Amino acid sequence: MGIPEIARTLFWTTAGFVAGAIPFSLLVGRLALSTDIRDYGDGNPGATNVFRAGGRAWAFVAVLLDMLKGALPVALAYTIYAVQGYAMVPIAVAPLVGHLASPFLKGRGGKGVAVTGGLWIGLTYGAATAVGLIAMSLGYLVQSVAGWAVALGLLAMGAYLALVWPDATHLIVWGITTLLVLWRHREDLGRPPEWRFRSPNRFRQRR
Repeated sequence: MGIPEIARTLFWTTAGFVAGAIPFSLLVGRLALSTDIRDYGDGNPGATNVFRAGGRAWAFVAVLLDMLKGALPVALAYTIYAVQGYAMVPIAVAPLVGHLASPFLKGRGGKGVAVTGGLWIGLTYGAATAVGLIAMSLGYLVQSVAGWAVALGLLAMGAYLALVWPDATHLIVWGITTLLVLWRHREDLGRPPEWRFRSPNRFRQRR
């Protein structure tokens, strides 16, 4: 890798990190709802607490902005400026790292689900994101612990990439981002799934 390629990789990695670090959910809360969303729910500066503070419409805006900050720098580098190979690994991971450890929030950040979906829009034109979203929705449908639904979505994305898009760079990015997102959901994953549908006990002993 020559000097121009290294400089280009550093530029897009930095741009992705800065974009990811912008706390859009917090800004939506302050500018649109006149509140600090960290006062709600689990205190996380993410779209879930925008929903708790202001409802679905503003939560949708927050999710869209978080996805955009993952998708835009990755798509520009990968599609428009044709960065290829392992140079895409730090560029693709950077928005998520910026989101999880935002310097604008003194190293704190959200849990990274929407940003992860966004960066996969940039890398797979939305295909892996759609697979992950469907699987995550199914996870929420059958049980109520967010971390397990997220884990199912990420695993489905990995399976899709391995079967349909078996590129080494994509698989490395998937591995790194999956570990980071699951780490942020470690508290949820320490709990068993809470199933929404339980079969009635049809074989109770008669008195």
